[in-house]
Amino acid sequence: MAQAARVHRAAFDARLPWLSGRHTPEEDAAFFTDVVFDQCQVWGGFADGLQGFVAFRDGWIDHLYVAPASQGRGIGSHLLGLAVERQSEVRLWTFQRNAGARAFYEKRGFVAIETTDGARNEEREPDVLYRWRGVRDPAG
Repeated sequence: MAQAARVHRAAFDARLPWLSGRHTPEEDAAFFTDVVFDQCQVWGGFADGLQGFVAFRDGWIDHLYVAPASQGRGIGSHLLGLAVERQSEVRLWTFQRNAGARAFYEKRGFVAIETTDGARNEEREPDVLYRWRGVRDPAG
């Protein structure tokens, strides 16, 4: 759980530096312990420690993060494939300004179906809801 929290924070802060520092490492670890690991299936990619992880539940991907130094090596694609392989439809949220994540999901067949002004998320950052239906190859 602590490793997942560290990967999450490193990837989040690298892609969204204007939102960094909102939570302490202890708050991140508590969130992963009390919420993520309780409500989701969590799978990881390991090589000398956790390099990335996906947390998902029926119909939703709640988290998909890869450590910045490990991005671009196929870890995210593999983890995404694990999350969608037994589902006919999956949804996920990402921030509108996270161009890297948006391109990653769109390349793998996810389609934007809703945008918001961010009023409903903790960061108050405009976001976008994506949907994938099982007719495409999620591994890209």
